[in-house]
Amino acid sequence: MRITLLTVGRTDVPWVREGLNLYTSRLGHYVPFAVCEIPELKNVSSLSREQIMQKEGELILKSLKQSDDVILLDEHGKEYRSIEFASMLSDKFSRSGRDVVFVIGGAYGFSPDVYARADGKLSLSRMTFSHQMVRTIFAEQLYRAFTIMKGEPYHHE
Repeated sequence: MRITLLTVGRTDVPWVREGLNLYTSRLGHYVPFAVCEIPELKNVSSLSREQIMQKEGELILKSLKQSDDVILLDEHGKEYRSIEFASMLSDKFSRSGRDVVFVIGGAYGFSPDVYARADGKLSLSRMTFSHQMVRTIFAEQLYRAFTIMKGEPYHHE
């Protein structure tokens, strides 16, 4: 089982990239983990939000395998405490051999086709974070979940 973080656009903020790299390397001790960045669309000034979402959605869907368990990071998704997130992941791993792909969409969200393909939605907070920051925040929470599952002292509660 592998976990992939699929994102629209590249991370160009140095401290975000450093944090993402830190947690990506730590996650490698627990699970095969990769970050896959879909390039941002070019020349979009003449496109509507819906057209941008549709084009990004096509690129997201092309990046997925039919067998992937796809979870969208979405403001309308389910919120978990860290321990609950770890429990959900543990349950998912024990019941399914499917690769899990967490998806961070573009600035305008996901197309209807991407929502239709999703197996679930996850919200990191009711607050809104930049698409850049969400990568590092999510990677840290994923790392935290694995330390909880292994009974390691990273998480304090």
